[in-house]
Amino acid sequence: MEDQLMKSMRSFTLALAGFVVAQAALFAASVLQEDFATDPLAAGWQVFGDSRLFTWDAGAGHLQVTWDSRQTNSYFYRPLGTVLDKDDDFSFAFDLRLLELTPGINPAKANSPFQIAVGFIRLADAMAPGFLRGSGSQSPNLVEFNFFPDPGGDWQWGPSLTAVLCDRTGLNWSSGGFAPAGLSLNDTFRVTMTYTAATQALTTEIERNGEPFLTIPPATLDENFTLLRVDAVAVSSYSDAGQWPGYEGSILAHGIVDNVRITLPPLPVERISLVEGAAPGQAQCDSRVNWLYTLERTTDFQTWEPVSTPLMGTGETLTLHDTNPPPAAAFYRVQAQRP
Repeated sequence: MEDQLMKSMRSFTLALAGFVVAQAALFAASVLQEDFATDPLAAGWQVFGDSRLFTWDAGAGHLQVTWDSRQTNSYFYRPLGTVLDKDDDFSFAFDLRLLELTPGINPAKANSPFQIAVGFIRLADAMAPGFLRGSGSQSPNLVEFNFFPDPGGDWQWGPSLTAVLCDRTGLNWSSGGFAPAGLSLNDTFRVTMTYTAATQALTTEIERNGEPFLTIPPATLDENFTLLRVDAVAVSSYSDAGQWPGYEGSILAHGIVDNVRITLPPLPVERISLVEGAAPGQAQCDSRVNWLYTLERTTDFQTWEPVSTPLMGTGETLTLHDTNPPPAAAFYRVQAQRP
């Protein structure tokens, strides 16, 4: 799953001189939508961490969420079927309605705000024991919308809304993406985030009950921002562990998430074909830059092995060669991964 896409078998194959290439259907659509009208767990959504924090309301057709920073990192997530980088264009929208909110639920962690979050994560990072959202340096590979409510007390800066990206080092964050505003209870907010690779900027528009509410200033990347790798959309309830002593926050919030829509770039493997008239074991596919392509072979669909020299995508058609084709028929697929 992670960092890997493959073409799946369709209803026909091409054969020549004992060489068989499976034509392919897209692993994932370019637009992913979820309105929670049916059970999301039957449609590719999964839970990591405390499952009590996420409940599908079948009658109302939405996802009920508890953000509780006293618990371990927990996610209601769906793999994207691809890996997004800072060189990709993508967008993400969802409805959010908050029902109850208790900033500073832990009296020992009430000096600063802590967030509720929805966005993109890299599963291998976010599920790792050392992933700490509150430390500022141990939560790599994020594209995220955050609401930090005002915890009261000595906190004098009020609530804030942020749109952030963090690279795979966990050290380099986007700039901007901050608005000194909050979300009111029992109103439906439509959050739309759009990332444009050409400008390396993430814009965020928010509506309240169908009317324009707020535009968060763009979150932009600078030259220090390295690679980004995100492969899942997630409603994230983060643990409040790992914060700076004396600047710790906590939160308990209940709300509803609905009407998720994600627009993805084209998938990296498309239009696989046999190289007709060539030696056995040659296939072509369209490629995308910043992806690494390898031809894999099987004779039993149980074990696949790489059989070509890996090639970097060029944005044009690639030809991949089986360096030692078998005498009998074989099946091939193309694997694409982010280097």
